[in-house]
Amino acid sequence: MPDEEKKGPGLIGKACAFIVDKRNLFFLLFTILAIFSAFSRNWVNVENSLAYYLPDTTETKKGLDLMSEEFVTYGSCTFMVANVSYEQGERLARSINEMEGVFSADFKDTPEYYNNGCAKFAVTFDYPEDDERCLEAQDRIKDFLRDCDYYLDTSLGDVSAELIKNEMSTISIIVVIIVLGVLLITTEAYAEIPVLLITFGGAAVLQMGTNFVFGTISYVSDSVTIVLQLALSIDYAIIYLNRYKEEHLTLPPREAAIEALTKAIPEISGSSLTTIGGLIAMTFMQFKMGPDMGIVLIKAILLSLVSVFLLMPGVIMLFAGLMEKTKHRNFIPKITAIAKFDYATRFFMVPVFIAVIIAAFFISNRCHYAYGYSSITPPIRNEAQIAKDMISENFHSPNFVAVIVPAGDYDREKALLADLESRDEVDHAVGLSNTEAIGGYMLTDRLTPRQFSELIDLDYEAAELVYAAYAINDEDYAKAVNGLSDYKVPLIDMFMFVHKEVEEGYVTLDDETWKTLNDACRLMNFAKTQLQGENYVRMLVYLDIPEDEQDRIYSFIDGMHAIAGQYYDECLVCGESVSEYDLKKSFDRDNLVVNIVSILAVLVVLLFTFKSAGMPVLLIAVIQGSIWINFSVPTLMHNDIFFMSYLIVSSIQMGANIDYAIVIASRYTELRETMGRKEAIVDTMNLSFPTIVTSGPMLALAGITIGRLTSDVAIYNIGQCIGLGTIISIGITLFILPQILLVGDTIISKTAFVMNMPLRSRSASGLIRVDGAIRGRINGTVTGTMSAIIRGDVSAFIEAGNMEVVDEAGEEAIEAVGKEAGETVSKESGGTVIEEVSETDSEKGSEAETEKVSEEESGKQSRKEGD
Repeated sequence: MPDEEKKGPGLIGKACAFIVDKRNLFFLLFTILAIFSAFSRNWVNVENSLAYYLPDTTETKKGLDLMSEEFVTYGSCTFMVANVSYEQGERLARSINEMEGVFSADFKDTPEYYNNGCAKFAVTFDYPEDDERCLEAQDRIKDFLRDCDYYLDTSLGDVSAELIKNEMSTISIIVVIIVLGVLLITTEAYAEIPVLLITFGGAAVLQMGTNFVFGTISYVSDSVTIVLQLALSIDYAIIYLNRYKEEHLTLPPREAAIEALTKAIPEISGSSLTTIGGLIAMTFMQFKMGPDMGIVLIKAILLSLVSVFLLMPGVIMLFAGLMEKTKHRNFIPKITAIAKFDYATRFFMVPVFIAVIIAAFFISNRCHYAYGYSSITPPIRNEAQIAKDMISENFHSPNFVAVIVPAGDYDREKALLADLESRDEVDHAVGLSNTEAIGGYMLTDRLTPRQFSELIDLDYEAAELVYAAYAINDEDYAKAVNGLSDYKVPLIDMFMFVHKEVEEGYVTLDDETWKTLNDACRLMNFAKTQLQGENYVRMLVYLDIPEDEQDRIYSFIDGMHAIAGQYYDECLVCGESVSEYDLKKSFDRDNLVVNIVSILAVLVVLLFTFKSAGMPVLLIAVIQGSIWINFSVPTLMHNDIFFMSYLIVSSIQMGANIDYAIVIASRYTELRETMGRKEAIVDTMNLSFPTIVTSGPMLALAGITIGRLTSDVAIYNIGQCIGLGTIISIGITLFILPQILLVGDTIISKTAFVMNMPLRSRSASGLIRVDGAIRGRINGTVTGTMSAIIRGDVSAFIEAGNMEVVDEAGEEAIEAVGKEAGETVSKESGGTVIEEVSETDSEKGSEAETEKVSEEESGKQSRKEGD
């Protein structure tokens, strides 16, 4: 056909040609971005605290914000030295106490500090916990104890985060090896492997280098995103590569790459929407780690699309020749036997599956969720965890919470502390009002001038003068004028006042008295800055409830509010147990929202994909059933599941694993138009299996690897559940979904719908060109998709495409082409359809061939109707 008769490429085709032809430009851009990412990856802040991601409305979040404003929390840590005598422990404690930056190193002759030949030192530093000098002082102690068998339990620094980061580096290497192994089996040429690895490597580098735009991300997002990005998005590169190989059968590399990209863009974009839909559900969680991880993973998916669409075409062009030279036989077997089994058992397996998922629904709802780390043991333990375990084995680790109430009334504070200590659930409570100072007095006990003078061996007249100055400073002039003998001032306030007066030169004390006062004020100030703020006071309540009795702990937390309510109108309780309780309360809401949003998001994508109301429901039922089965396993094994892992995995499993179901359902729907049920399902399984067997094992093995090689509870549960869930989804997709499609064939067809643009009704006479899907009469009835020249009259609805009347010049050109290439003519009721025939030998046809095709189509239709 002359060039002027050829239809030019559309906008997408032109863009794809630009990407392929200007590949060196995109190589340069990706190189620049990769260099930039090498630096920018270090700009992101990683948050290691779960409490940081609690909703702002939770009690823990409010309490943490208030404590950071009102109080000073000094750095602390616990050292345990094994195989020492008590005397050796005393000497070590004295040495540690004398070190720079150490406020105290508590060590006593009690089982709390010396047990089983082990000495425990509770070290408190002179600086706030976020001060780098705490780490320096801690390092000095470690260096001092380097020849001892010591163990360190500390919250200072990012020790655990660094250990987890090292673990994930190892895991990433193993996952890459797994991916290589899978690709060696599933690819058709060895040179395809570097194409896929370069494409994913580009996406991974961009992902790590762009996290800084979020400012701060969670340690979970920082740890597992790269591995999950590989497992979730490798499909996109495989789809494009397979398209290229199909087009390359008839086209040279450049044209094949362009045509493949043109066809792959909508297909890959549609595939990514289900994954993104599942991840979007995570952004609706109240617990902010869900939105954190959801947004980071969505960005990872989008960057993977960018890499496939912009980088991979050029990489394919680079390796095109090598891919031809390194072809090997296909190692993926046909699974006709499985397909025949699916067809034979369709009426048996469907009701069995329904019964299984109903049972799984009830069992999974009984799954016991953990909101802390104590009840779940990962397969490996890092150095920090081993040290903590060793200390816990020899010494009791107290579980305490902080109670925050308004300041200004020491008497009420003392009464509340006494009330709390009288409860069976409380071991002891600590506050300013029950902390001993000196001479048997508590910090907040009120002393007269005589009592104060006797306490610090101060002249009584001097004490009276000090009390008078205090009264005037406190604007209590009546006391200063009428007599001070009965005037009582809290001990801590008077000590602070006298210390200030001495420092400012208004009061003079002898050296010994000054030393006593100075030492006492140092201790009191240390306690006051931790327990008393400008507007609030903080009390520490040590619970006498085993950590595994979570429900009892949560109940007593509610009880503490009731107790404090008898003394104060306002009260906040904070601590690890309270944080877990807040997580529990937010989980119920998040669980419901994540399930609903993920299902709705995927449902919308499937409705537009299959244009059937029945098909999305069947596919979602299959994957939701696999989720229920997945979380029934830990229930039956009496294992706890970390709540966050459940929310994240259920979203990922719904969004990602449903792709396997879509692959099979799409193929079956397409083949069912021309085949019977049995033939369609056999061909569907054989055609779909290579895709599933490539991406499915990657995600499953990546999850299992994460689950087996990490020491973090949340990451361990995420990997474990993704691995098991993917295996279950693959099994159900291969052995249950085909039967559901076969049995539900009628439902799918009955619930199908078409979303069309308004149809254009066109009529014309003479020589007419018709391109696109049409329905109407051409001197007879024609229904189908055609690209033809019709000689006659046309009256039809144009569903897609175009129809135009050919002028005389066009008619002469068509007749010329017909003489050169040959015409295929079909006459119906006097009308003539002239089909455009390609000049290539493979596409030339004759009337006999046309009749043969018509007979085959008629036979297929008969088989379909017979089914």
